[in-house]
Amino acid sequence: MDSQRIESALKDQFVAQGHRIVFWNDPDREFEETLPDLDLGDVTLLRLDQVCGLEVKVRLELTDTQGRYLLYAPCEPPEVEQDWLLDVRLYSASFRADRASMLLSELGLTQQSLRLHLAERARFFASRDRLDRLKRLLNPNDTAQDIDRKIIAVLVKADQSEFFNVLIALFDAMPEGHLDALPPAWEEMEKFGVQAAFWDLAGSQFGYQEGAPTLKNLLIRLLVSDLNHACRGALPEGLKPLTLPRQGAANAVVCLAQWRDSSTRGSSYESLSAGVADAVKLTQHLGALEIEALAEVKTFLLVEQVVASRLRDRVLETAQTIKPEAIRTITAHRQDGYWAARALPDTPRAPRRSLYAVYAALQTAADLFALRNTHLGGLAQPDPRALLRAYTGGLYRFDQLYRQFCEAADYAESHDWDILKSLRKEVEQVYGTGFVAALALEWNKHLETGLLGSWRIDDLPNQQAFFEREVARVLAKGSDRRVFVIISDALRFEIAQELSGLLNGKYRFDADLSAQLGVLPSYTGLGMAALLPHQALDYDEGGTIRVDGLPCGSLEQRGRVLDAVQGVAVKADDFMAMKKDEGRAFVKPYRVVYVYHDQVDAVGDKAATEGQTFGAVRKAIDDLCDLVSKIINSLNGNHLVITADHGFLFQETPPGETDKNALASKPAGTLLAKKRYLLGRNLPASDQAWHGTTAVTAGAGGGMEFWVPKGANRFHFVGGSRFVHGGAMPQEIVVPIIRVHHVKETGSAAKTRTRTVGVSVLGSNFKVTTNRCRFELIQTEPVGERVKPVTLKVAIYDGAEPVTNIETLTFDSTSTDMNQWKKTVSLTLEGRRFDSKTIFQLILRDIETGVEEARFDVTIDLAFINDF
Repeated sequence: MDSQRIESALKDQFVAQGHRIVFWNDPDREFEETLPDLDLGDVTLLRLDQVCGLEVKVRLELTDTQGRYLLYAPCEPPEVEQDWLLDVRLYSASFRADRASMLLSELGLTQQSLRLHLAERARFFASRDRLDRLKRLLNPNDTAQDIDRKIIAVLVKADQSEFFNVLIALFDAMPEGHLDALPPAWEEMEKFGVQAAFWDLAGSQFGYQEGAPTLKNLLIRLLVSDLNHACRGALPEGLKPLTLPRQGAANAVVCLAQWRDSSTRGSSYESLSAGVADAVKLTQHLGALEIEALAEVKTFLLVEQVVASRLRDRVLETAQTIKPEAIRTITAHRQDGYWAARALPDTPRAPRRSLYAVYAALQTAADLFALRNTHLGGLAQPDPRALLRAYTGGLYRFDQLYRQFCEAADYAESHDWDILKSLRKEVEQVYGTGFVAALALEWNKHLETGLLGSWRIDDLPNQQAFFEREVARVLAKGSDRRVFVIISDALRFEIAQELSGLLNGKYRFDADLSAQLGVLPSYTGLGMAALLPHQALDYDEGGTIRVDGLPCGSLEQRGRVLDAVQGVAVKADDFMAMKKDEGRAFVKPYRVVYVYHDQVDAVGDKAATEGQTFGAVRKAIDDLCDLVSKIINSLNGNHLVITADHGFLFQETPPGETDKNALASKPAGTLLAKKRYLLGRNLPASDQAWHGTTAVTAGAGGGMEFWVPKGANRFHFVGGSRFVHGGAMPQEIVVPIIRVHHVKETGSAAKTRTRTVGVSVLGSNFKVTTNRCRFELIQTEPVGERVKPVTLKVAIYDGAEPVTNIETLTFDSTSTDMNQWKKTVSLTLEGRRFDSKTIFQLILRDIETGVEEARFDVTIDLAFINDF
């Protein structure tokens, strides 16, 4: 060691650490020749082999009590009984210049007994970079085992030195996730002599003892033990020899939970767990396990596949008596789990959004079957008003649940999760035969009794009166009033219901939903005309609808109609493309702004794209939310109405010949023939269709008559057949109206503020007495439009470090039954001793924001530390 480093180390003792007297024992006389070269300023050098102890003692304690002294001895310190300077030595500092002692000093370690251990790790300390990185991890009272663990942490580039973190980093570095491949750091651990220390740590932490230990073997036992823990002892016999001892298994659970929770190392867990599943032939062992035994398992993706498949079978097998809340308990828990959590990203090994969609499809199917079961007695209502009120009051849920199921199932299948085919068939049967056909049968009865002769239903205003009712009355309240009207082509009632709920979940938005009786036939030209301001609608000789004598088929033509009320027409895409100032300048001259949005009809009404109808619905909902936000937040819109020209019918299964009202030929007088309607003059009556006049059903002159097929049938299948409109089914003619208001008053606006639902823990004075503990959590109110669901991470912490596994729970119950608000979380403590006097914290943290929602003090008093 060079004199400069010795000089620096000695000055550190005298100056930085403030010692007056420093003893330097150099038994091998390695540095005797260096003494004359040392420049220690006002420090006096005394050689104890040249000055007797009594003289030194008198000088230090009587003659010069202020001076600083370096007492050098080319030997070991004398025995206590022979040490004249023992009392001085006890209140002074000691210095050694051998490599190990210098390291001991530089690393800030206090135990002199570690010198030999540091000497044995000399090759590791040859690198200044490794030394500096280790120094940042060490504590003064660290033991030899602590030092080795932290050396391993440096070699594996772990960000923390706790053994769980070190082990995760080591596994994370295994090339390509191959179980037999060793990480680069493993060779370095052998080179620097810490492999044996690693296996000692694995033994103390996990109880892992093997004659020839390997990382692959350890990993298998960790994951199988985690599986065993989650199965609550139901592990198949063939896997039990691969588990760890009880206390070690508890640590395995916590360690793997931390690995899965890592944002930077989770992907290696996915690949390695797949490798372990193959290695232990997991598929062969899962056959006898029921869903309930696997409900808590997060260890393997293969288990997720098994749970989803078996839950699908359960939904099918219990369809006639299904309890959707029981299914929801399972689906919600799995969606909170590691493999299906939307909060985590998709990876090649973990198609989370697909799995989430599978569970969403299973839940909506269960809800659909339950809805069907409540209407097994039929859909009969005494009059058309009652039937349409039943539709807007709840029967629309058949359409909504069917759409949501198909949307989720389509997504899963498009990403190669093809486990829902058998369920699709039952869903199609329940929706098509169980609802659409049944609704058509009941609605036909009312159409037969003369409804087409009046086309009036109490409490359901006609579509052709829309402008006077929804726009003109607002304009009449003042010359400063401006009304925005968004017309979304084919926005049927059930979509509007979902949209209104989303709008009511936005701050300062207040949306209310109602319905109007659409024109018949329910097609775009007539529906759009009916929504415009007009004194009269009529058809010209060629069958084109006109508004007060003006054509209205194009955007420009509708704009000219709106000129009469100081209005303008604009396409939604063009409108959204305007910047804030452009938008304000655009609307400033107008009192009425009609925004035309076409997403659903544009996709559904084409043979090539009709299969994407429900995807188009989702985009339409997103588009309309954005449109409303722009109008209210950027353009100061206070009066906004969303409506449609008509609705639609859609089923994923193409209709068969029995769904077709085959026409041998078009009747004389036909001007326009589509899948769900014919328009013409002097049309004859037909047993195959409903016959009516647009004068009655739309207030349109020109002597136009129509045929629409009975029920949900089509006249022909040309140009696509799954997406249709034009007929008289409730899905086509119950046209939504959403009135959106900008809430400005301080008190009222506060009521529109959204928040996440609160969550608390039932009980008090939380005391954990076993390694496996359960807490019951409860949301504080129902989730609704203004109260949003929350997903929480839950664990027990010691300061910033979790001492249990980390579990995820979502609180989203809309029920008013408090029993539905409760969820139970099971946590497993690390297998170590806990001080019963230490206060730990049960912490609930929002998974999206990372904000701590609540914490509760917990004491841990274990009678037996291996009580697992």
